[in-house]
Amino acid sequence: MPPPRQELLRLLAHKSFRLGQFKLSSGASSDYYIDCRTATLDAKGARLTGEVIVEEIKKQGWKPAAIGGLTLGADPIVVAVSVVSGKLDGFLVRKTEKQHGTGQRIEGFCEKKARVVIVDDVCTTGASTVQAIEAAREFGFEIVGVICLVEREEANGRPNVERAASPAPFISIFTASDVRAEHLRQNDDTAPIALPTIFAVAATCEICGSPAVTNNPRNRCAAHKM
Repeated sequence: MPPPRQELLRLLAHKSFRLGQFKLSSGASSDYYIDCRTATLDAKGARLTGEVIVEEIKKQGWKPAAIGGLTLGADPIVVAVSVVSGKLDGFLVRKTEKQHGTGQRIEGFCEKKARVVIVDDVCTTGASTVQAIEAAREFGFEIVGVICLVEREEANGRPNVERAASPAPFISIFTASDVRAEHLRQNDDTAPIALPTIFAVAATCEICGSPAVTNNPRNRCAAHKM
């Protein structure tokens, strides 16, 4: 069985990554789109997300009391990590203060001066992650680390988050390049970039016996290539 990190990458590539023409929330256009919630809200994906991020937190030695982020992208990640860890509490950051009741912006875990980790699903410009960082510090949390599931590697997202998070480190579990490469590997028959062909010993077409030009998923000649 592959490790949780590899399984999660495969799931993100299969469920969350799409090629095409898309307009992003930043206003920019892109030839791909990543919707992590289709993976983080998947039953298996939620478990894998929790396992991968809990392992990363242990690896970094942060020892936080809680984990949280800006609603809506962080919500399933926060719950998954809390459940898998069995000890990390969760909190959610509202985009604006609620206009009734206590008027608070932080929901859930609320211990001032506590060590916390900020999480997000996708980092493009980093705006949502930065909002969560600022709100958490304003509340009184001590931020020891920031994690995003997928970093798009564009629009100054990393430097924006690193600047806001400092001195806490910013870590991405995957980059968009990682997810794209896995997506193309899974769909190499239609992908614009094909993987190298590896031939079997008997490289002849299974249908007509002519020399095969591919063996993925079957040995086929040019006429019968799938």
